[in-house]
Amino acid sequence: MSEEIIGLIGGSGLGDRIEKHLSNEEMVEVQTPFGKCSGPIMTGKMGNKKIAFINRHGRGHKISPSDVPYAANIFALKNLGVHTVIATAAVGSLQEEISPKDLVLVDQFIDKTYKRQSSFFEGIAAVHCEMAQPVCRRLRQKLLEAAGKVGVKTHEKGTYVCMEGPQFSTRGESLMHRQWGGDLIGMTAMPEAKLAREAQMCYAMIALASDYDCWREHEANKDKQTLLKEIIGNLNEATNNAINLIEAALSIEGDINEEKCHCRSSLELAMWTADDRISKENKEKLAVLFE
Repeated sequence: MSEEIIGLIGGSGLGDRIEKHLSNEEMVEVQTPFGKCSGPIMTGKMGNKKIAFINRHGRGHKISPSDVPYAANIFALKNLGVHTVIATAAVGSLQEEISPKDLVLVDQFIDKTYKRQSSFFEGIAAVHCEMAQPVCRRLRQKLLEAAGKVGVKTHEKGTYVCMEGPQFSTRGESLMHRQWGGDLIGMTAMPEAKLAREAQMCYAMIALASDYDCWREHEANKDKQTLLKEIIGNLNEATNNAINLIEAALSIEGDINEEKCHCRSSLELAMWTADDRISKENKEKLAVLFE
């Protein structure tokens, strides 16, 4: 049996720092039918697992959320043999009990994005993947167990509202998101989670709370520079917590991948287009998704 390889996707905070925690690192360029990835994929060891890491925004945080090549990133990871993805993302908190610096193991999403490619099958076939449970329960449970071992304050579930951006919410929108049942607000979880499901991968997200969204008014005696320093400090601490959690999860004995997980057969009943209506060229182009 070949060594399992775990995919990591880092966003704000984690993206430019994870490489310091890898050993035997190498840079890999992967060509995809969906264009270039956010940057080279870094492979190496973390914990006792081999990982393939993508910096979602590119080195130096150059890529805006709407411009992240989500399809290329997920396809490239699958092409390298990744079947399990742990993603991280900085978020604003929509709930009092989720404090800045806390981590949240997201279990639901509300997708407000509209500019982004949300399927590998656009113009090729009608494919309808089940998304009632948009993250892998099994993988979330492993992360929750790891959080207990390292003592990182981690909320076991939360609903992530993904907005298009790049501007932040108005206060009216923020209050509305709370009424919707949102716990977190961010810009990068979608369509990443949807594409991971189409690629038949187990996917989980660790959200890093950097501040309370604008539904909660800031303290009147704090100027903008003080608030910014506070948010950056919160994100740095949450990033350290997330790295500790990931390292603990990747140090667990045994495999993290599970071939029998339902995520690994998500295309089984999703393809509605007759096989003979899909060209040989497109079948070859998308073959990696079915592996």
